[in-house]
Amino acid sequence: MLRILKFFGGVLAAIVLALVLGSVIPRSGLVDSSAASTETREILLLSNPIHTDIALPLDDEVRAAFADLIPSGLPIGMPGVDYLVFGWGGRSFYIETPTWGDLKPLPVLRALTVDRSVMHVEVAGPIDRGHPAVRVLTVSAEGRRQMIAGIRDSFEREDGLPVVIAGAAYGADDAFFEARGAFNALAGCNTWTAAMLRRGGLTTGWWTPLPYLLDWSLGRIGPAPLSH
Repeated sequence: MLRILKFFGGVLAAIVLALVLGSVIPRSGLVDSSAASTETREILLLSNPIHTDIALPLDDEVRAAFADLIPSGLPIGMPGVDYLVFGWGGRSFYIETPTWGDLKPLPVLRALTVDRSVMHVEVAGPIDRGHPAVRVLTVSAEGRRQMIAGIRDSFEREDGLPVVIAGAAYGADDAFFEARGAFNALAGCNTWTAAMLRRGGLTTGWWTPLPYLLDWSLGRIGPAPLSH
C-alpha cells in the first residue's frame, strides 16, 4: 500500500511540476509585436472554469474572412451582432454538454482520453469587457490577420466550405463544425486557444491546459500588450 501511495504521490507531483513549468516557461508569438506598424486591434479572451474562447469584433475584415460560415445558417449578418466567438474542443463533450446539468460519464471519459475535434462558432452582441471572465488583448493588425488565418485553418472543409454538424447547435445563434486535429487531455481547448494567441504575436506559457494557467501566463511572462 505504501508503494502505491508513493507511486501516485510521484505522479501527482510530476503533474503539478509540469503545470507550473508549462505556465512560467514562455512560448513566443509567431508575429513580432514590435513590428514597425503601430496599427493595433483588440480581441477578447473569454473564460469559464474549464474552457476558453476567442471573440473577434465583427468588422469588415472579420466578416469577409468568415463569410464562408454563412451557408451553414450562422446569422453573421443579423443586426446587433458585435462579435464572432470561436472555440475548439472535443466533439463528444463539447456538443453533448451545453450546461453542467447535461454532464454525462461518456463525454467526460472521451474528454480525458482522445476524441474527434469540433469548432464552435457563436454570434454575440455586446460583451461586458469589465467582466472577470473577459480579458481584453491587444495585437497588431498583422497579428490579428495571422490569428484569423489560424482559426480558418482549424476548420475541416469540403469543396472549400467548413463542414457544419447538423443538429448540434445549442441554439439559433451558434453552430458546430468539423475541425482539424484530435482532441486529448494534453492538447485540448485551452492549448488551441493559446496557439491562436501566439499566431497573433502574444506570448503564452509553453503548456497551458487550464484557463487559469493561460490567463496567468499572459499576465506574467513575456511582453504584455493587453489589459483587462
